[in-house]
Amino acid sequence: MIINYIKRLLKDRFISNIGWLGGAELFNRVARLATTVVLARTLTSYDYGVASIIFTIVDFGSVLAINPGFSAKLIQASDEELETVCNTSYWLNWLLCILIFIFQCLAAFPIAHFYQNNQLILPICVVAIGYLILPIYAIQATLIQRENRLKITAICTAIQLIFGNFLTIILALNGMRSWAVILPIVMIIPVGVIIYLTHHSWRPSKSFTLEKWREIVSFGLKTLGVNALSRLRMNLDYLLVGYFIGVDALGVYFFAFNAGLGISQSVINAFMSALYPHLCSVQGDRVQMKKQFLRGLKTIALIVLPLVILQSTLAPFYVPIIFGTKWVEGIPVLILICLSAVPVALSRATSQLLQALNKTHLDFYWNLIFTSIFAVSLLVAVRQGIFAVACAVLISQLIAIPVFTIWVMRKVVR
Repeated sequence: MIINYIKRLLKDRFISNIGWLGGAELFNRVARLATTVVLARTLTSYDYGVASIIFTIVDFGSVLAINPGFSAKLIQASDEELETVCNTSYWLNWLLCILIFIFQCLAAFPIAHFYQNNQLILPICVVAIGYLILPIYAIQATLIQRENRLKITAICTAIQLIFGNFLTIILALNGMRSWAVILPIVMIIPVGVIIYLTHHSWRPSKSFTLEKWREIVSFGLKTLGVNALSRLRMNLDYLLVGYFIGVDALGVYFFAFNAGLGISQSVINAFMSALYPHLCSVQGDRVQMKKQFLRGLKTIALIVLPLVILQSTLAPFYVPIIFGTKWVEGIPVLILICLSAVPVALSRATSQLLQALNKTHLDFYWNLIFTSIFAVSLLVAVRQGIFAVACAVLISQLIAIPVFTIWVMRKVVR
């Protein structure tokens, strides 16, 4: 009985996709553990703080550089309009990425002035180079996702991340400090170019075209707004801690986030990559879509909850042993961040459901409201230190996100 059940699970495309993506992420986390240990023992809290600022900027830039709205529209497009959507999205990505590259290089100067640290200017400009490479393979990567060939996505992700971890360790051991985590951001991108171009035959038309750009941009802007607000929430605490408390405190906070949310975040990323095309495949049947969504939530809960409980319980024991005693002050923050993985998974899954239902405007309005509540709670908490900030992050998520998901299931899906 159990063997037959396992065989049925292995034949399920959704479970298979999660397995490949989750396996790649888990393999990466094993390699990432060694990287985190090396960084924790070679970098100071100030170095971590600088790296956090750069990662925050990259996070915001990546939302715009490869617009997830274009990807979502491409996955949702009919076979008849697919070629047109691909070509237009390709050229739109190039226009966006060139503009973002210029904007980020110019923004490096006011950002450095904001943090009163001119050493931020060069790394901000260096990581911007990555935007000029991403459009080369973005459409191929999305088409592979549309075709549910996520095994290729998993392999590419694993190779990129393992290569990045290896570079980080080498650079850190050679005294490159914060550059050890900055340079690999750009250096791993060509791996994606090689793998995705090799595994998909689509190539852009020779002539420049923006046919149906209004339809694509209209859909993309709604999704872009949702993702921009989501990234703002993910990084707002970094910005406020760095400005109000200081770069050293930001380093401790960033370490806690990096060490606390890593494994759970890997599982969530794998789940989300597989969930959206799975929901889109039944978008004409809301009853079936609701079943798929609830089934997906059950799957992620069975994996994430045990990880969260285990990691948060053992944190006081493994942090000083693995990472060193200088990070002990970050343990309470790390525990709270571990717990936040549960509402984060629920929030992202609900956004995927609304995208599949073509109700991105509702997701945008919700994210606008929630981001406002989130920002106010952080502004109140940041005066009390990084533990209070972590408490504000967790409490606001635990209260607001389940309420919104229940509303979507009762009002929108029905």
